[in-house]
Amino acid sequence: MYIDPNTGGMLAQALAALVVAGSGALLFFSRNIREGIAKLRRKMRKEDEEQEK
Repeated sequence: MYIDPNTGGMLAQALAALVVAGSGALLFFSRNIREGIAKLRRKMRKEDEEQEK
């Protein structure tokens, strides 16, 4: 089986593009992600307070 020597470079470029796209999506939606996490933490805290009573 023959593997072209440039295949590794092509795979590295594709992986780099995926990493950039993923980090861009995280940056773009960072406010929504932070708000969602904060909402979950408040909900969990409220449930813990109710169980203590």
